[in-house]
Amino acid sequence: MKLYYAPGACSLSPHIALREAGLPVTLEKVDLVAGRTETGADYAAVNPKGYVPALQFEDGSVLTEGAVIARYIADLAPDTDLAPKPGSFERVRLEEIMNFIGSELHKAYTALFLPDTSEDGKAAARTRIARKLGHIESILADGRDYLLGERFSVADGYLFTIVNWSESRGVPLDAFPKLRAFMARIGARAGVQEAMRAEGLLQ
Repeated sequence: MKLYYAPGACSLSPHIALREAGLPVTLEKVDLVAGRTETGADYAAVNPKGYVPALQFEDGSVLTEGAVIARYIADLAPDTDLAPKPGSFERVRLEEIMNFIGSELHKAYTALFLPDTSEDGKAAARTRIARKLGHIESILADGRDYLLGERFSVADGYLFTIVNWSESRGVPLDAFPKLRAFMARIGARAGVQEAMRAEGLLQ
């Protein structure tokens, strides 16, 4: 398998899943502005959507959308328990939180990355993000270590990836102590550190 990624982008989530699953993967960095990969290939030929991640298989087929890729990786390595069993209610809970992270939290950060967003627009985005982070804080309020309870799942890797943008985008986490502790806990995992180091995010 080959993962097309941009350092620190949302492609970090499936990258973490691959490391946690112990699955072999090669990496190819993508320059999203130029639309080319580090080998000079036209990225649009891999993923016409133009964004990362994309996971390419030996037969040439390509899977896109980070949350979908992460769940598929979990199913490729069922013994790692990165996702509850398909068809179980626990799996529905995973889908629920993954959808929230993807459709609500992930997209809320978008305005903070766009160069034409006004300062008022950025302030409004930070307010929206804070409300959504408050929901995550409420999930963690019962003392659980991970989003689904006491076991790490691909949802935790996805949340870590998105919330990891906060400091650089002016979104303080001071009001969310449970989330701050979560970020430290996830960031200390060997699989997470391996992925970040491979992307040049850690020394």
